[in-house]
Amino acid sequence: MLWVKVIHLLCVLGWMTGIFAVPRALIFWKREHAASGSLGPAGDLTIRLFRFSAGLGVIAIVTGLSLAWWLGWPGWSLLKAALVALLAAHYAWTGRLVLRARRGLFDESDRFLRIYNEASVLVVIAILWAVVFRPF
Repeated sequence: MLWVKVIHLLCVLGWMTGIFAVPRALIFWKREHAASGSLGPAGDLTIRLFRFSAGLGVIAIVTGLSLAWWLGWPGWSLLKAALVALLAAHYAWTGRLVLRARRGLFDESDRFLRIYNEASVLVVIAILWAVVFRPF
């Protein structure tokens, strides 16, 4: 089971990279698109980062669920699962933003994307709190 924890933590780290970096990369892509009107390097990087970290997110979720099952689903793991579901929904919405950006649609402001990016940080802090302190 320790190897499952190692794989889980490695994949969580990779997924978090995408969760935190893709909305920020969308800002740079938006600016690049406004200047050149093309996909450009920022767009290519954003798409690749999203796809790679999405795969890691799937592995992180599967290994996390298997660990929770192995532990007998204690209360804190149910809270963590709910928070991870919220984070996965956030990432799915990020994917929607990436798909729209691919078509050249950048409707969100830089400020919205920055706030959107920081919202995920709050969820991650809540997940860390649940895992470390195991309140129930």
